[in-house]
Amino acid sequence: MKLTSADQPVISQEKSDTSTSQLASIFDQMAPHDHEQIVHYYDKATGLKAIVAIHSTALGPAMGGTRMWNYVSDAEALTDAIRLARGMTYKSAISGLNVGGGKAVLVGDPDQLKNEAYLRKFGQFIDSLNGKYVTAGDVNMTLRDLEYVRMETCHVTGLPEAIGGSGSSSLITAYGVYMGMKAAAKEAFGTDSLEGKKVAVQGVGAVGSTLVEYLVKEKAVVFVSDVSESKLQRVSREFGAHVVSLDGIYDIPADIYAPCALGATLNDDTIARLTCQVIAGGANNQLANEQRHGTMLQERDVVYAPDFLVNAGGIMAVAAEYFGMYSKEYLFQKAERIYDVCQKVLQQAAQQQTEPHRIAMKMAEDRIASISQL
Repeated sequence: MKLTSADQPVISQEKSDTSTSQLASIFDQMAPHDHEQIVHYYDKATGLKAIVAIHSTALGPAMGGTRMWNYVSDAEALTDAIRLARGMTYKSAISGLNVGGGKAVLVGDPDQLKNEAYLRKFGQFIDSLNGKYVTAGDVNMTLRDLEYVRMETCHVTGLPEAIGGSGSSSLITAYGVYMGMKAAAKEAFGTDSLEGKKVAVQGVGAVGSTLVEYLVKEKAVVFVSDVSESKLQRVSREFGAHVVSLDGIYDIPADIYAPCALGATLNDDTIARLTCQVIAGGANNQLANEQRHGTMLQERDVVYAPDFLVNAGGIMAVAAEYFGMYSKEYLFQKAERIYDVCQKVLQQAAQQQTEPHRIAMKMAEDRIASISQL
């Protein structure tokens, strides 16, 4: 049906300009990295403000966790979702998984908003996407939260073991980071032994604290920082790690820096302060700017283990659960292969005199292209 002038909605010029500007901004962020879809959802009754970014479904349904954060602005939340979704695509592709990349972010204070109604409404939103996106846990989303989401949709994974899920993936993720760190150490030091190496671990949540345990068992000297004083004290007490300030972690004369908190900690300021020869950690999107800061690390002869490669244990676990292939033995074997892939990436980067994350991205893109032709 064609609209006549009388049928058309009346919108003020000011509102129209603002809406057009916001729409252009979203498309401007999607276009450079070929995102397929971004979906916004708002529910007034529960206060739910959700964004799902779907980067690619070329290999299978877009899969990635849900992150809840009290973002400074909705624009910041959108940027986070877009970056994280793209990272999930590369993470899954280079790990040999038959899933694509997506991410959900929930905007708001978890302590104020999260309850059963809120989480079940989010589950209804996920279900409305008809399986194009499969969610799981991430920052400020617990296994119990996912149980509520599961009441409304089957498109959720990473559920508690008690109800047949894979449970927390932190053990597998930390093991994969540990394997990637050892591969990077082999490239930098000529040996993958971490005994006696000084390792600065930023963030001692589920993944960071498990990584500390692996490191201490290998007799590394570990320094830790975190926003949570209780987490720091527990890790210090249990593993003998040395506690340093949030900002001081960059100035520790360490051999290895392991970012395991939020992203973008590798930037103009921090790279200039780091004295390490290896960077390998569990955080996503560690490079604030991929081109600029990847090049800075290369120029400083720092061996950088690409984040989406070494922290892929989590997506391995939830994908295995989703496809009915979950077993801890299988996952540890799969996470152990991160060592070989990381070693291959670092060797090619050295041979081609380029940044490791570029090599890893090319490997992932090549796999997506070849499988897409089947």
